[in-house]
Amino acid sequence: MAHCGGAPGEAVKYLAQAIAQGPDDPEPYDLLSELRRESPEVVADTVASPSSLWQFVVDAYLNFLDGDMDQAAQRLGSVIGYRPEVAWASAPWFGDERFLGAVTAAGLADATLNITDYGPEMDNDAARERMGPWFRAIDVVCEREPAAEAMARMAILLRICGRTDASLALCDRADSVDRVMFTEVVRAGTWRRLGDQRQTAAAFRRALELDPTNWSLYLDLADLAVEDGDFAQAADLVRQGLEHEPEDVTLRAAGAAYRARAEGSIVDLDLLLELAPEVPHAGYRNGLLEHAVGGLDLPADRIAAARRFQAGD
Repeated sequence: MAHCGGAPGEAVKYLAQAIAQGPDDPEPYDLLSELRRESPEVVADTVASPSSLWQFVVDAYLNFLDGDMDQAAQRLGSVIGYRPEVAWASAPWFGDERFLGAVTAAGLADATLNITDYGPEMDNDAARERMGPWFRAIDVVCEREPAAEAMARMAILLRICGRTDASLALCDRADSVDRVMFTEVVRAGTWRRLGDQRQTAAAFRRALELDPTNWSLYLDLADLAVEDGDFAQAADLVRQGLEHEPEDVTLRAAGAAYRARAEGSIVDLDLLLELAPEVPHAGYRNGLLEHAVGGLDLPADRIAAARRFQAGD
């Protein structure tokens, strides 16, 4: 690649596009570093408060040059999550020992969650190959700075990439450092992905032992009971959760839905219909409505009202 001409700001954008075409090619990074030495203020201005993908790409590398390895990782994580089909992690700086020796476990964990925030589809061989350098970074950093919750957060990415054995193994390593509730939640999610409800429930129950006032864990266990068709147990688990967080609308709606189904309670169905507009997650709300109206002998007008909510009317 020849040195790009034109205004420095345009040159920065051009180099970012070159990186996107070949993230493992060191030349665009070298030219970017040279350009910043020549026009530091212009280059800084081009990535101030980044909003476009190319700005995040450039800012990741500039943070590496500045020694802010956590921010460099977090910027790159956002880029990967947004455009997972590009092998961004093959950037030479990301595998550099200066980076791997300085990025913190918390910083890499935050960056890893930035990848997963976008819900990318990464359970395939091509994605796993692209993510190879990131997996290596997880291994190196967790060995250098074992921190239980950070390790558990990184294990989520392994699960999303279909590396379920590695995800469970990293949770085990986290437990050897310190037993924390979040590790069990991550482990539960991995067992759930594998379709093992018994292990999923066991992990959630261990999480509850570690954090007995965490209402969301009662809801997780209630939802598992529903998958087994045990709406009475689900309603009881929600009741226990409500003892710790009586005002949470999702928990209240779930309790109403599960009681309506278990007991054929019209009063609880009416409560669910009243709460439904406030439930923040539409998919979960529609599932609760479906469970509630799945019982026998419910009034047609209530069923119609539930269907209207599900249709978004």
